[in-house]
Amino acid sequence: MIWLTFRQFRAQAAVVFGGLAVLGAALAVSGPSLADRYAGGLASCRSEDACSRFATTFFNDHQVQYGAVIAIVMVLPALIGLFWGAPLIARELESGTHRLAWNQSVTRTRWLAAKLGLVGLAAMVAAGLAVRMANWWSGPLDEAVADRFPRIAPVAFSAHGIVPIGYAAFAFALGVTAGVLTRRTLPAMAITLAVFVGVQVAMPLWVRAHLVPAETATVAITSKNLSQMTLDQGSEVMTVQTDAAPGAWTLANRTVDASGREAALPASLMTGACAPPRVSPGPPGPGAEPEPPGGPGEECFAEIGRLGFRQEVVYQPADRFWRLQWAESGLFAVLALGLSGVCFFWTRRRLS
Repeated sequence: MIWLTFRQFRAQAAVVFGGLAVLGAALAVSGPSLADRYAGGLASCRSEDACSRFATTFFNDHQVQYGAVIAIVMVLPALIGLFWGAPLIARELESGTHRLAWNQSVTRTRWLAAKLGLVGLAAMVAAGLAVRMANWWSGPLDEAVADRFPRIAPVAFSAHGIVPIGYAAFAFALGVTAGVLTRRTLPAMAITLAVFVGVQVAMPLWVRAHLVPAETATVAITSKNLSQMTLDQGSEVMTVQTDAAPGAWTLANRTVDASGREAALPASLMTGACAPPRVSPGPPGPGAEPEPPGGPGEECFAEIGRLGFRQEVVYQPADRFWRLQWAESGLFAVLALGLSGVCFFWTRRRLS
């Protein structure tokens, strides 16, 4: 039964693993030079600001390639569900070949177990190879933007660590289940895509943040942790956002007053202590002092502190990356096992 399953599955496997081989070769060629350029740039910069500017420029120069690699890792589980999972049983049910297999010495349970076991294992191996290669290659780029786009943030999280393996197992089991229930390949593929995309959207929005209890911190608003300051002309209030910790995933960000109640900064700060610095027209003359950098000065933050405003931030710290990875992977493993149980029940009790 294993040999028959392999022969039926070999074309799809050849396409995916052949594509991964091409991807691996391309990453192996460009990866070492990418890491060398990043390490050399950091070694040559003379200050923290210079290193920060270099890291930003380095990422911007390679963000297209980075986005493409991340997209491959994120799309692969969906493709596995569509082209490996959905047709696996539905195609045999459509053509009627399942009756021939059941009239031999192979039981329904063994027939389904061989298919789920062999192809499901291949799906997890494919996803594991893809994410391992991508994470190795993108290591310098991940480090370059660790503060702005941390690995624990929603998009990066889904393409790092071990969760893509869990996604692949779930997508495959989902596709097989849809095929068993509908008995048609195309409807099964449509259902698989719709449900998988829905789950992928719902997970970072409503589920992931609650897998591990989040931290809450009330911090002073300073030039070091300020990430955004805007003025709402309609309501004449200022809004700010701060970073609670380097590399954290921020879930909620609100300003509170001295009593701890949610409040907004008065717009008068933008014309007073937080007014933008004046910029003189034209280039500075010989020997003139350079213009101060844009953004509010320290007197702005001192005034905000004097008025009693602080920032309450709900976040997941960067060091919880692997805890969330294991928790989410475990959740998807349970879902995959549950769907597999549905397949066994339906095949043994309902199909004829």
